[in-house]
Amino acid sequence: MAIRNRLTETLGIEHPILLAPMDLVSGGRLAAAVSQAGGLGLLGGGYANDGDWVEDEWDKAGNARIGCGFITWSLAKRPEQLDTVLSAHRPAAIMLSFGDPAPFAPAIKGAGARLICQVQTLTQAREAAAAGADVIVAQGTEAGGHGQSLPLFTLLPQVVDACPTIPVVAAGGIADGRGLAAAMMLGAEGVLMGTRFYASQEADGHPDAKRRIVEAEGGQTVRSIVFDLARRNRWPAPYTGRVLRNRFTEQWLGREADLETAAEAVAKDYAAARQRGDFDTAGVIAGEACGLIHDIPPAHEIIERIIAEAERLLAQRR
Repeated sequence: MAIRNRLTETLGIEHPILLAPMDLVSGGRLAAAVSQAGGLGLLGGGYANDGDWVEDEWDKAGNARIGCGFITWSLAKRPEQLDTVLSAHRPAAIMLSFGDPAPFAPAIKGAGARLICQVQTLTQAREAAAAGADVIVAQGTEAGGHGQSLPLFTLLPQVVDACPTIPVVAAGGIADGRGLAAAMMLGAEGVLMGTRFYASQEADGHPDAKRRIVEAEGGQTVRSIVFDLARRNRWPAPYTGRVLRNRFTEQWLGREADLETAAEAVAKDYAAARQRGDFDTAGVIAGEACGLIHDIPPAHEIIERIIAEAERLLAQRR
């Protein structure tokens, strides 16, 4: 059986799988590969502070139908980046995370793009619905990168119940067909995945970062502000970032005040470590799904596996 629902119809896709717009990892090659395999690829527009990168990556995507994601609180400082993307590229969708989407919704929808809003709380889900979201992504704390504290299987059904007229997508800890099937049993109509696609051939991640994701277990991640402090990139509370544990986290977890005091010197060393691919110091952004990831295949193979497994499991329950 094919998985067809409101999400696939709303986004015009074959499979209910979305690529998380991971900053600097979800580049044009990966976004295109996900879209060409039947999902929806989203470029990692991140902090909206590198328009040249977005332009270059859009070119790499070729004729693929893709979208773009932004960190909303940062986009508010640089709204012209959204205007450029909407006017120059006519994206299939814009995904906004971590902030109020309402100021940007009219421009996005007026340009003919779908508005995808990622939320971490029930209150945020209601705000996204009021802003006119076409799709809501319920992100559990299991997700890699920035998020909050509610686990997916607690948050997801609440969002589904509160927003019955809007397709809801699950994010956080999902890397296989079992995760897609389980999310759909809780009312989701699809999934958004980051860590699973980070460990793909097309992702713009360092080979050693991908290797560490494959070798890691779920319990080897941690959610904290340590890496944000090291990058001198303070996020608004209550957001923290989930990364793989390494020597740097063991040195500074619980010593965040000391890290802030030494921030200037630490930031310099940290930036150098990122540049040379030293992931004993630099962070590998990854979620709890890493414990389910054991290889680095092409993106299309990831999607084929997940859909085949989910279809089989859902069929068994009919």
